Amino acid sequence: MFRLAQPIYLYLLLLIPILIAVFVVYRRAQKRRLRRFGDLEVITQLMPEASAKRVRNKFILLMVAVSFIIAALAQPQFGAKLREVKREGVEIMLVVDVSNSMLAEDFPPSRLDRTKNAIGRLIEQLGKDRIGMVVFAGNAYVQLPITSDYISAKTFIGGLSTKMVPVQGTSIAQAIDLAARSFSDQSHRSRAMIIITDGESHDDDPIAAAQRASDAGIVLYTVGIGTPEGAPIIIDGKMIEDEQGNKVISKLDEQTLQQIAVLSGGTYIRATNQNVGLNEILRRISEMEKQQFSSMVFEEFNDQFYYLAAIALLVLLAELLMIDRKNRILSRISVFK
Repeated sequence: MFRLAQPIYLYLLLLIPILIAVFVVYRRAQKRRLRRFGDLEVITQLMPEASAKRVRNKFILLMVAVSFIIAALAQPQFGAKLREVKREGVEIMLVVDVSNSMLAEDFPPSRLDRTKNAIGRLIEQLGKDRIGMVVFAGNAYVQLPITSDYISAKTFIGGLSTKMVPVQGTSIAQAIDLAARSFSDQSHRSRAMIIITDGESHDDDPIAAAQRASDAGIVLYTVGIGTPEGAPIIIDGKMIEDEQGNKVISKLDEQTLQQIAVLSGGTYIRATNQNVGLNEILRRISEMEKQQFSSMVFEEFNDQFYYLAAIALLVLLAELLMIDRKNRILSRISVFK
């Protein structure tokens, strides 16, 4: 496994384009000063040993060396030894609605954006629990298998979009069934499912799916995001209309979500503009029975920065040995004469 022990130093790479811009401005200023003394071609003939190409190549070598030095400061490392780690926690499957109705703006900037922000804050509060994610619209897909890698989880959360699922609709039942099958074999007694949706289910039976999940020992928590009054769906700045030309209003279906939660002993929470409700659900999950999980992690990491430092040193040495003027002796040598 590869990692950077000090990735913050990579911000220093922003200096490279700044230095290049300074060099270009400096060289142009030099040429302007030379033009004051006459024609540049004549002046060049009067200075046969001057070499603009060598000056440019020296600068390029310097920038390459600086880049390698910055990369070395970031301290790249490779995992050298795996170790089994055991933790006690709960497996949590997030089931997130990414249908077009989640673009409604009754929760500005949109229901989906508020969901992404809330899940990101939820992950930051996790300690020893494991997390996975299923996304759904007309179909359901596993977006993130069960993992304890919270960094990867936040990356996946940031990529949530209504374009992830090509088939539109809101198939809550299919999403519940898929999420129920996605728990690991290690979590027999400690399984929680958090469903975040506006509740508008179409063409399936989410209550029956919730019963199947409950029979498998899964506690379902539901979050209704939206308002009973509803809001129009806006895609790419355009309001969605039905076949009769009426604007489509997406409304929160609380009854279905309440029934899903009650079946498994979970809780239904209606999100508000101030609080989506995931903190309360996480508090309830923390009271569940904990299961011991085992996973393999890298225990030791070998530093690799000295390879980059050595390359930087060689490049700097080459830059120092390269003089910025033409060598009279070498210029007389012609291999092809």
